[in-house]
Amino acid sequence: AAPEHPLLALPPAPAAASGASGRIDVAAATRAYLEELGPAQKARSDAYFEGGYWLQLWSFLWGAAVYLVLLVTGLSARMRARSERLRWRPLQPLAYGAQFIVATTVLGLPLSVYADWWRERRYGLSNLTLAGWLGEQGKGLLVAVVLGGLAVMGLYAVLRRAGRSWWLWGAVAALGFATVGAVIAPVAIVPIFNSPRRLADQRVVAPILSLARANGIAAGEVWEVDASRQTTRISANVSGLLGTERITLNDNLLQRCSLPEIEAVMAHEMGHYVLNHVYKLLLELGLVIVLGFWVVSVLFERLRARFGGRWGVGGIADPAGLPLVLLLLSAYMFLMTPVLNTIVRVGEQEADVFGLDAARQPDGFARTALKLSEYRKLEPGPLEEALLYDHPSGRTRIFTAMRWKAENPDTWAVAMPPAAAPAPTPAPGPVTPAPPASP
Repeated sequence: AAPEHPLLALPPAPAAASGASGRIDVAAATRAYLEELGPAQKARSDAYFEGGYWLQLWSFLWGAAVYLVLLVTGLSARMRARSERLRWRPLQPLAYGAQFIVATTVLGLPLSVYADWWRERRYGLSNLTLAGWLGEQGKGLLVAVVLGGLAVMGLYAVLRRAGRSWWLWGAVAALGFATVGAVIAPVAIVPIFNSPRRLADQRVVAPILSLARANGIAAGEVWEVDASRQTTRISANVSGLLGTERITLNDNLLQRCSLPEIEAVMAHEMGHYVLNHVYKLLLELGLVIVLGFWVVSVLFERLRARFGGRWGVGGIADPAGLPLVLLLLSAYMFLMTPVLNTIVRVGEQEADVFGLDAARQPDGFARTALKLSEYRKLEPGPLEEALLYDHPSGRTRIFTAMRWKAENPDTWAVAMPPAAAPAPTPAPGPVTPAPPASP
């Protein structure tokens, strides 16, 4: 029998945030929470997050170098020629796509080892050995070859038929692939890396389902993912589309957080679902991507006219030109980083407010923001947050929670019962996941 998940008691709120004086000074309450993080912890958090700024730059430059190597050495043209040995033309882009994904994965491996394994281990965020991490990457590569190959095949089928308006229809196809990925991810991709199971601990399940029903989410179960196999990060989501939606939280959240914190996190995630953020995000990113494909269409033809003969790249419908397309698109997306960050951050802020209204756990929300400081800098400058953050900073989130608490004094005296009060019951072993009922 699996052990019960420990529901750690929520520590008392700092004096400035307790409301004991009959009022709450929002700024003082925010500062009191922020000061609970020691100087060493704050320095570590800042170093990790600020290092991520440079990592974004180096990741872009490394990827650009990989694309240029494929073009300049003629490797892309040779992969295209190899794929043309297949007699059925629609399969040729799929074969090229599979080769392309393998080549870019291998060429990008040194940076991936540093960024995704060594650095994560150094900051205590990964539980994987190098061998374990490589095993995960191998599974990811297989998934990418299959799904990515199909995506390349579909994209070039569109490009062959679209003519001069290829940039518009190519963008539509890219968004379509993203939507399909969101639909199949909870039921087809997540189980490849983890073992989801229905959460049985009713001390956690009952309040989450009650919260879901109160906000119009017709869910009958909560799923747990054993993310601690890979990471120490806490996480949850309401994922999926078109009937594959699932309420999921990872075992790190269960093992490290109190019930008020869990409720605060789950209410935030439900906010994304209720506020239709997935659809809004697809629409907003779609506009960015359409503009990006148009930019690529202009620059691609100019570069192809000048270097296409040397690189062995024909028109836009030639798969050998995929590295050039991605080089230009990645440069555009890199320059659009502040815009993309703002789009996501605004949605996250909306979900924060929704979660506070739904769960009514401002102190649980504030303490969760402190836990997220393990990999998110708490106190950036205003311009830094506006340009480089894709979530509200910890300071902003705690301030939002304390402002909400100050305006809802009925929550000041609410005390959680001890976590050990409910009689423990044995939890069953893992349950084979089954598709959830359509909401």
